Amino acid sequence: MKPGIRAVLLFAAVVGVTLSAPAAAQAPAPGGLPAVIPIFPLEDATLFPNASYPLHIFEQRYRAMIADALKGNKIIGMVTLQPGNEADYEGRPPIFPIGTAGLITEYEELPDGRFNIVLGGLVKFRVTSEDNSRPYRLAAVQAVLEPLDAKKTAALMQQRERLDQLIDALSDKLGIGQIPPGEPDEQLVDELSQFLPMPRGQRQRLLEREDPLSRAVVLVGLFESLLKSNP
Repeated sequence: MKPGIRAVLLFAAVVGVTLSAPAAAQAPAPGGLPAVIPIFPLEDATLFPNASYPLHIFEQRYRAMIADALKGNKIIGMVTLQPGNEADYEGRPPIFPIGTAGLITEYEELPDGRFNIVLGGLVKFRVTSEDNSRPYRLAAVQAVLEPLDAKKTAALMQQRERLDQLIDALSDKLGIGQIPPGEPDEQLVDELSQFLPMPRGQRQRLLEREDPLSRAVVLVGLFESLLKSNP
């Protein structure tokens, strides 16, 4: 089962909701990322370009953010707080400049104004400045594309084969079932990067890697180390 799909389904089951798709949720081309987008900071990197993530939005300013996004292009950016600034979360604490833009692909607005949403990862971005004109955070961003040429695509396929072997060997420890053979390589790598338990900070470093191939190399190394420690 795909980790991302499993997380989304589990989230919907736990909160007891039926999520709705926005009427005009069309993903823009990566190079067409809006120049300014709302950003949602959390303590850990929660969204990768080829994965999906469920979120429960309860804070007032971010309820407003989701409501505004649903009226517009449905895009928000996920970013990670720099460590040591958690106490200032209600303000505008420093963030890492690299994040991921996501499209609201499913949502439900609850009677009290809270939202349950699913974000589909679109493209990485770099924050260049912030706009303080709204209660929530807005940022000027530049898309960070991750193109793979034929050589890198072939190398990623090899890394995917090794990942499949390692996941099979570590399935009991990782709690991951068999991965569907038709799942795209980039999607598998980004879902593993997004959902596997790992120390805080490591996920952000994975997000900042050059592309899915470089993330796959790191994941293979992590799994091989885990396999050696659990023969």
